Amino acid sequence: MKKKLIAGNWKMNGSLADNEALVRALVAGLASAGGCDVAVAVPAPYLAQVQALAQGSALALAAQDVSQHAAGAYTGEVSAAMLRDFGVRYVLVGHSERRQFHDETDADVATKAQRALAAGITPIVCVGETLAEREAGQTEAVVKRQLAAVIHLNGHCISEVVVAYEPVWAIGTGKTASPEQAQQVHAVLRAQLAAASDQAPRIRLLYGGSMNAGNAAQLLSQADIDGGLVGGASLKAADFQAIIAAAQ
Repeated sequence: MKKKLIAGNWKMNGSLADNEALVRALVAGLASAGGCDVAVAVPAPYLAQVQALAQGSALALAAQDVSQHAAGAYTGEVSAAMLRDFGVRYVLVGHSERRQFHDETDADVATKAQRALAAGITPIVCVGETLAEREAGQTEAVVKRQLAAVIHLNGHCISEVVVAYEPVWAIGTGKTASPEQAQQVHAVLRAQLAAASDQAPRIRLLYGGSMNAGNAAQLLSQADIDGGLVGGASLKAADFQAIIAAAQ
């Protein structure tokens, strides 16, 4: 049985002092919890700090983005090879905030996943619909289109990715898809992956969208939910540890 994965996304939050306190608390808590995998996606300037703080622990390091390019004249970009130098194990690609505020296309996201895989980093591919798309009955079409681009470009390597379903209308809003709503979309994604790879059962599907200490256990009990991509709750050690405990 595959381990669940709980990944915290700090977004553009943190400071040297706050990061140290949070990571030290998480590392101490993980010493007695081996039932699931845990990662934190930190802002790029803090990768070195968190790498050092997490050294030798069960806490994996993740990045929040990666460049589509391998190297070159791309000021401000961070390549997959650079992330690998800092021991990064996972990287978010296609987060709704990147799609919305940076105009990332499905093709961009697929290329970023490809770059990560080539560097030996596991991409956490984010898919999800807006409220307007859900109300128009387009949820399945949207998430399948987003995932299809990644499958098309990455072929047999698709078994090496993690997929995170994050309904855009539930991110940072306090609204959460019901466990049944989330499971329904996860089942659609699982079926799509099964059509592309005989390894689909081992691909981890995460739910992201205001997962918190109060709703984590119910969400994580669903058949096709293999973990969580956690936003605000990952910035508070006690809340994040409660979610980790629910995934054991």
